[in-house]
Amino acid sequence: MPSLIDIRRRIRTVKNTQQVTKAMKMVSAARLRRAQDRVLLARPYARILGELVASVAASLPRDESAAAHTLLAKRPEKRIQLLLFTSDRGLAGAFNANLIKAAQQFLAGHASATVEMECIGRKGRDFFRKHGAAIVGEHIGLAARATHEEVAPIATAVMDRYRREEVDAVYILYNEFKSVLSQKLTVTRILPIELPAGKLETRTEYIFEQPPAELLGLLLPRYVEVAVHHALLESTAAEYAARMTAMDAATTNAGELIDKLTLHMNRVRQASITREIIEVVSGASSLE
Repeated sequence: MPSLIDIRRRIRTVKNTQQVTKAMKMVSAARLRRAQDRVLLARPYARILGELVASVAASLPRDESAAAHTLLAKRPEKRIQLLLFTSDRGLAGAFNANLIKAAQQFLAGHASATVEMECIGRKGRDFFRKHGAAIVGEHIGLAARATHEEVAPIATAVMDRYRREEVDAVYILYNEFKSVLSQKLTVTRILPIELPAGKLETRTEYIFEQPPAELLGLLLPRYVEVAVHHALLESTAAEYAARMTAMDAATTNAGELIDKLTLHMNRVRQASITREIIEVVSGASSLE
């Protein structure tokens, strides 16, 4: 049975850990608020840009829109590039584990193709580097900034590789932010860009000054950049939400453990006092 000193030392250790987890929860909550605001502001822009691209493409014949830009060229998916968005730090519950598991399932589902990975985040890079996966790029500390200027070179490099036919398809895998308690694993193909099969019925009618084919060529690179940036914003918000939830659970568990240890310490101390009283009484009785 541990002594009172050991129990007190353990209680003190758990209290120190509880202070750390509580502080991390508060920091994550503050960062989540900013990240959530950025996601909510970015979603309408990404949606409207998608509608605009679809509207421009719908104004062209199918064969003409396919030939308007190399980013629309479809090829058999023999070489695939996967952009994996994970976090740089742990202590976020199952956030990274779910992403890594989904990436492994993606690799298993495309076993007949050559899959190259580009890791945004340290956790995904470390795992797949250890397991010998083909990693063509890595970006650490990007989620802390998450600006369009930081993400645009990644999208540009991906589009250049696709134009040079070094890859036949590009997918992104990330956690989409739904709420503080919910994130959705999302796998999306961003290249080649999928266009609507027929005329698109939208609420907004656009008047184009430039020819639709020329305008489409200007919009498609922007569309890919926004898709990558939006995925990073969603992943960052989901990471902070997962870390805040995990730290809140850790703080609660630490409090419950402190209560149990305190109760156990009181029982041990009571037993010790009772034993000492019995020894005193027994010693006094033996002297009579």
